[in-house]
Amino acid sequence: MNTRYVKVLAGAILGLVAPIAAANDCMEGPMAQFGRYVGDWKIEDEALAQDGSGWGPGKGARWVFECIGDGTAVQDFWMPNGGGYGTNLRTYNPDTEAWEIVWAAQGLNGLMHIAAKQDDDGNIVMDILKPEQPQPRRIIFFVPDEGGWSWVQQWSFDGGENWTDVYRIRATPFASH
Repeated sequence: MNTRYVKVLAGAILGLVAPIAAANDCMEGPMAQFGRYVGDWKIEDEALAQDGSGWGPGKGARWVFECIGDGTAVQDFWMPNGGGYGTNLRTYNPDTEAWEIVWAAQGLNGLMHIAAKQDDDGNIVMDILKPEQPQPRRIIFFVPDEGGWSWVQQWSFDGGENWTDVYRIRATPFASH
């Protein structure tokens, strides 16, 4: 996809976020699980070195979540500094009491399918279903606090018995920076 086109499209979408989010139903019932992340976020990130020797800073990003379709879904736009844009579409299935998520991004052949459930602590645990990953992977969105929220990607090297943090982020309101 043309990078310039994606930047123009992302800019147009950002201009619509405030009015769409202001009149949404994503803060009621199960929709509030991801609805609480609706907003415009500055991302500071860090990744674990491949040899496990320590953490190094990432390039950062902007991540915009919005409620769409009068509370039908939460969509987000991932815009890392340096390019590589992506989007998630998140819908809640009341029959399974789980989230069904699709991820599309530059450089990804097809869509990634993800399932998610809120755990007993209020965190949202996302498991990548397809395409199959060489190591099981999951992402955990932690409950927001007064300054923003955190997220971690974990990999398992033993079939899901133990999990290792490999990438983590901290989101703070974009407007305050």
